[in-house]
Amino acid sequence: MIKYLFQGLLFGLAYVAPIGTQNLYVINTALSKDRKRAYKVALIIIFFDISLAISCFLGIGFLLDSFPVIMGVILILGSVVIIYMGVGLLRCSSQISLKENIEDSLIKVIGSCFAVTWLNPQAIIDGSLLLGGFRAALPMEMSKYFIIGVCTASFLWFSTLVTVISKFNNKFNSIIKWINVICGLILIFYGLKLGYSFFNMLL
Repeated sequence: MIKYLFQGLLFGLAYVAPIGTQNLYVINTALSKDRKRAYKVALIIIFFDISLAISCFLGIGFLLDSFPVIMGVILILGSVVIIYMGVGLLRCSSQISLKENIEDSLIKVIGSCFAVTWLNPQAIIDGSLLLGGFRAALPMEMSKYFIIGVCTASFLWFSTLVTVISKFNNKFNSIIKWINVICGLILIFYGLKLGYSFFNMLL
């Protein structure tokens, strides 16, 4: 049991740690909002990340293969929403201040967290291939411990990320505008990539 929990934990950390839309959103929130707000965003991200991991583990990839229209909807919605978020970061980068905490509504925060997690087809495809592959290779009775380890990794990673960034955000004060510009450009790139994949799918 411990062996499979540890395997899941290591896999989960390796899977969630690389910089992606989720990490960018959490980092930006921890830099520009107060700690309470940053933890709230992290917890919502953790919820969606764990739900995605479990869905991939249980075989959501098969559903997408069976119904390409669902993949198309995810691609175009993800493209629009993520580009919108990136442009928003670029537009506010000249005004942002660590002392200036504009509170977004809870619905908007949940929507953004959902977008950077579930409207990322690449994460769904990669997660389905990797987690689905692991599930097929694991003994049936041990698979639950593996996915628990993966879910634990998600909680540990995002909560630690927020804690570290929030603790040292004053050191980022002079470069926070540039961080927002970089994060915004990367999000726009992700969004354009999703849009390109959507149009390729139509051809």
